[in-house]
Amino acid sequence: MNAPVFDHRQTAHCESGTISALLRHNGMDISEPMAFGISGALLYAYIPMIKLGGLPLLAYRSRPGNIIRGLTRRLGIDMNFERYRDREAGMAALDKHLAEGRPVGLQTSVYWLPYFPPDMRFHFNAHNLVAYGREEGEYLISDPTFEHPVRSDRQSLQQARFVKGALAPKGLIYYPRQIPSQLDWRKAIRHAVRSNTGMMLHTPLPIIGIRGMRGVSRKLRKMDQGDAQSREANKLLIGHMVRMQEEIGTGGAGFRFLYASFLQEAAQHLDAPELEAISRQFTDTGDEWRRFALYAAKMCKGRMELNYGVLADQLLLVADMEQSAHRALRSAVAKR
Repeated sequence: MNAPVFDHRQTAHCESGTISALLRHNGMDISEPMAFGISGALLYAYIPMIKLGGLPLLAYRSRPGNIIRGLTRRLGIDMNFERYRDREAGMAALDKHLAEGRPVGLQTSVYWLPYFPPDMRFHFNAHNLVAYGREEGEYLISDPTFEHPVRSDRQSLQQARFVKGALAPKGLIYYPRQIPSQLDWRKAIRHAVRSNTGMMLHTPLPIIGIRGMRGVSRKLRKMDQGDAQSREANKLLIGHMVRMQEEIGTGGAGFRFLYASFLQEAAQHLDAPELEAISRQFTDTGDEWRRFALYAAKMCKGRMELNYGVLADQLLLVADMEQSAHRALRSAVAKR
């Protein structure tokens, strides 16, 4: 018996890559950038009340699951979501879907997936992938993080699907039940852009969007060398910022590059060539996010003088650039 065929593509981010792959398999031609952009998931948030290892949460996109829900809601796609308390029931449901020839999305923990190299494994419970078949007792997996399809044994995949802790997957299985025959791309893009720019520009919360960036910039500027304990705590926070920006998920810069690609496609759907120039603004913000991470990493490693003012200035530059880009985008789409 021939192994099932699935159009595997390596993508920038697991959630946008997984949902775009599932929709393509079901006959809907959509790219990963378009899936990410229509979801309206681009964000910045500094959330001190939620701790990761005792340090505040920083996010560059909305919470896990919002890409799938935002995209499918705006396009009117009927999605089926299944969760299971019992491990065996959850694995039996997966086997049934695959036996019927239905690839499905799964939420998993990176740490327990056997094809991840040991140095890439960490306890992140919202990693998305597609299971599309079984062969010789192993599950065939399209994981958008990897260049080629991969495989997992049953025990490892079960552990990855039913791990406990923050963002526990609870055996989540999802797939599109019905996709509209006619999709209103223009309406979906306009709604997504208005929602995304509104969140970044006009949120009343001082920890979200452009206000959040400027708030963190002020926090950095107030830091001083202090005593040895204060210096060490400050370096831990800066190192944490780098990890959250560049090592968790797609990274802050990566999401800006992805959004820039979305705007290039949106320019065609809306017949709005001005979006091409705005997309370059988002690419430039991504470059400046990378520069912030580079400065911070060098300071933490002692390769550059520890200067909180330099980091504060760089983050303020990013905030100004993102504000300009979001304002231009909001104005351009309002005319369409």
